[in-house]
Amino acid sequence: MTSFSNHDSSADEVVPIHSGEDVVRLRQVLRQHVQAIRLTLVEQTKFVTAASELARNTLDYGGGGEARIAVVRNDANARQGIRISFIDQGPGIGDIELALSDGFTSGNGMGLGLGGAKRLSDEFHIDTAVGRGTTITITKWKAF
Repeated sequence: MTSFSNHDSSADEVVPIHSGEDVVRLRQVLRQHVQAIRLTLVEQTKFVTAASELARNTLDYGGGGEARIAVVRNDANARQGIRISFIDQGPGIGDIELALSDGFTSGNGMGLGLGGAKRLSDEFHIDTAVGRGTTITITKWKAF
């Protein structure tokens, strides 16, 4: 089991997602966080792209919500990373396996889908139920 702790609780930030402008703002805020922990440019691009897709999904399918960004540390190997959770109170995802499958698209978004966001992240977790909303959490660890 992986042990996590907040590296710096002052780094935690909540970004509302209720409009397209909020998705753009989230990308900017997240870019500052990934630069602060010195992720490589490739790591930054992958993670911000995944987060942008999930933010758009939060807006389009969840009816809006929020993103919670935290700098995290894995105490087992002293790695630092960024974790972001996308939380909505929308209709939930009825078939997670289908939603994660390659080629599944709703016709909106960047075309990456949940599967693409998962591949661009080091860790990916979905908590959803029909009628209860969805929380998707992704983490990107700084490479050694």
